Amino acid sequence: MLSRILHIVSQNGGIGLDWGFVAKYAPMYVKAAGLTLRIAAIGIALSLVVGILCCAARRFRVPGLAQLAGAYIELARNTPLLIQLFFLYFGLPKIGVVLEAESCAVIGLTFLGGAYMAEALRSGLDAVEIAQIEAGECLGLTPLQNARYVIFPQALATAFPAVFANVIFLVKETSVFSAVALADLMYVAKDLIGMYYKTDEALTMLVVAYLVILLPLSILGSFLERRLRHAGFGDHRSV
Repeated sequence: MLSRILHIVSQNGGIGLDWGFVAKYAPMYVKAAGLTLRIAAIGIALSLVVGILCCAARRFRVPGLAQLAGAYIELARNTPLLIQLFFLYFGLPKIGVVLEAESCAVIGLTFLGGAYMAEALRSGLDAVEIAQIEAGECLGLTPLQNARYVIFPQALATAFPAVFANVIFLVKETSVFSAVALADLMYVAKDLIGMYYKTDEALTMLVVAYLVILLPLSILGSFLERRLRHAGFGDHRSV
């Protein structure tokens, strides 16, 4: 898709770039985009799991775990991903723990994303009215049934925009992975600029690559959010 977009632009006059260079090195961006997407997908999936566990620990005030989850969330949200990656990649080997660059990227993205997902999910749970929960109890639902059929559907629908915004945020955060020698999109762009001084071409391909990844995600998120609203999930007026 990236090569096709660049070809279309070149056919329409372009923007004064060296299109021979673009055509030659566009496949490197396609390969790097695949790596970026794979790491982002794994990191986002794991961050959702971490977010759910932390949210549950704080919501139900599990002794010890609630305080630990709170401390983790504050630490993760108040330190940059780049610093976290440096700690994993350069700091841990000092104590004998050596991780590959890709493992550091997944762990770092999960560590950062889990905190943001936990807060997004907590906001959804807090938005569920007490009357809704009490209504489920009056109907004779067990706590598990109440959570499954009453609380979680409304909470997830309310939290969805924030959760999906975090997904896009985490995909964009993958741009710092090049700092630990991971051959992602940013790494390829900096490498080409350093070797050939083709700054305009390298950065144009970088921008197009991120647009190809993020624009469909943004459109999908808006579509799913509208579907949830139209379905009435979490809309107490429809009850």
